[in-house]
Amino acid sequence: MEDISARTGATAAPHEVRQFAENPLEQALRYVTERHWDVLPGAWIESDSGAARCSCADPACDAPGAHPLRRDWAAQATGSAAEARRLWSHHPRAGILLPTGRTFDVLDVSEAAGCLALARMERIGIAPGPVSATPLGRMQFFVLPGGAAKAPGVLRRFGWSPAGLGLVPRGEGGWVVAPPTRMGHRGAAQWARRPTPLNRWLPDAEELLAPLGYACGQTSQTAQVAQTSRTGLAAPAGRTAPAGVGRR
Repeated sequence: MEDISARTGATAAPHEVRQFAENPLEQALRYVTERHWDVLPGAWIESDSGAARCSCADPACDAPGAHPLRRDWAAQATGSAAEARRLWSHHPRAGILLPTGRTFDVLDVSEAAGCLALARMERIGIAPGPVSATPLGRMQFFVLPGGAAKAPGVLRRFGWSPAGLGLVPRGEGGWVVAPPTRMGHRGAAQWARRPTPLNRWLPDAEELLAPLGYACGQTSQTAQVAQTSRTGLAAPAGRTAPAGVGRR
């Protein structure tokens, strides 16, 4: 995946993925001790005759290197540094997953919408929290717990249909891949907005949903226009901004 740091203002760390491959535990401990986030060991990527495959050994795995090791993963997730050390001692190469619905929720959007939303937030003076990006073309905005549950109602209040925006709220019972965990042959997750002391206090989902919804609507409309140009079919008209949220 193209490095998105140039488009989002993130501080690039080209050595980070290499260091992660050598010692995932240290990265997991940083999340636990510096951010007080729970962590969970996940699958990892193994090289099989030069081809990347998931450690679960399932040839049909649809999330290589990016899923929990056990079905009871929620009980295994921990915010204890000592327990994290114990877990990674059994699986030193395990990837890092972050359970949602505990110390944060996540608003998951397409990379195109995420980049547009970040630019819009900067323009109108909204400070996002940490934002991660995956090589699957998705960006994840970290918000206060409870944000996932309220997101559909807030979007409807703004005049959008949540199902049509491609915005996926992730709360209790979910998880996200933590940078710089490698995800199959596509690359590694990375930070578009790195966790720092300046964004330690996460935003409420309501602060971000207006620019995120607007960006999702715009990119969705652009995709429809592109599809129309290819097929010659008329694209349905759609709302591009909620009531009370004008262009700036």
